[in-house]
Amino acid sequence: MRPPTIRDVAEQAGVSKSLVSLVLRGSDQVRPEKREAVLRAAHDLGYRPNAAARSLSEQRTRTVGVLLNDLRNPWFVDLLDGLNSLLHAAGLHMLLADARLNRRTGHDLTSPFLDLQADGLVVVGTLPDPAALGPMAARVPVVVAGAREAVPPGVDLVAGDDEHGARLATEHLIALGHRRIAHIAGYGAVGELRRRSFEATMRAHGLADGARVEPSDMTEEGGYRTAVRLLGRPGRPTAVFAVNDIASVGVLSAAAELGLRVPHDLSVVGYDNTSIARLRHVWLTTVDAAGHEVGRRAARCLLDRLEEPGGAGRVHLAAPTLEIRGTTAPLPADLRG
Repeated sequence: MRPPTIRDVAEQAGVSKSLVSLVLRGSDQVRPEKREAVLRAAHDLGYRPNAAARSLSEQRTRTVGVLLNDLRNPWFVDLLDGLNSLLHAAGLHMLLADARLNRRTGHDLTSPFLDLQADGLVVVGTLPDPAALGPMAARVPVVVAGAREAVPPGVDLVAGDDEHGARLATEHLIALGHRRIAHIAGYGAVGELRRRSFEATMRAHGLADGARVEPSDMTEEGGYRTAVRLLGRPGRPTAVFAVNDIASVGVLSAAAELGLRVPHDLSVVGYDNTSIARLRHVWLTTVDAAGHEVGRRAARCLLDRLEEPGGAGRVHLAAPTLEIRGTTAPLPADLRG
């Protein structure tokens, strides 16, 4: 049997084809009883709109490309959830691509989205060369979410306030009495902002001599190896602030291997408040980087640019908060001095 058409829906609902089109486009200029009749007829017939035909008539595909820098980072899950919730409500669908895979295979990062005629692009995470987004931004709206690198003109950037978040984490540890505090740092602009804020906060409290910074690759293994080096030395830190939750899990593993009790012997703070941090056996004190809100703001920026293209790029920073759980505690008396 042939699939039902818009004409079939119109005949069953007793209305014109043009009115069916208005209902399917979500127009508010249709009386409720007519809308109900059309939707009921479409449901009964199993009618599905022809997306390709609609794209031709509207000159839009109602798709948004999402270029994700790292599929392994759980913080991006919250960001994507916030992003998709607003895009879906606006009748748009996400097309997801893995930027790391494209780079390894030598493929251009943005050309697939141009080939598919996506209405816009959201880049999630840090790209090695954000300037490569320029040609895409000249064609469709582009928003960068969850990164702090410089972007081409006309591109909006939405992220968390990394400096404020790192200050919250560091001041929490200082308020608990810790004086020897290490920061397991990351890379890119985000890692640099968090490191600089940690160092500035320690200096502001007269604790520059007790600050230690060790670089890492922001992975669990990297956090583990860095923590083993830090915690195995004389005068070890009594607290560690890691650049993200994944590295913090590595710190917890290193502490357990070295016989250190968390939080009695060592306090640990992460960053991002991912699902990992909320696992009961981890229960990590961490900075909530407002991933869901960053995603929603990125979607809002894209929708605004679809309505009114052009204009200078804007920077939107979401305010982080500190989630205090079970991996931080006041410095015990036997560790003071």
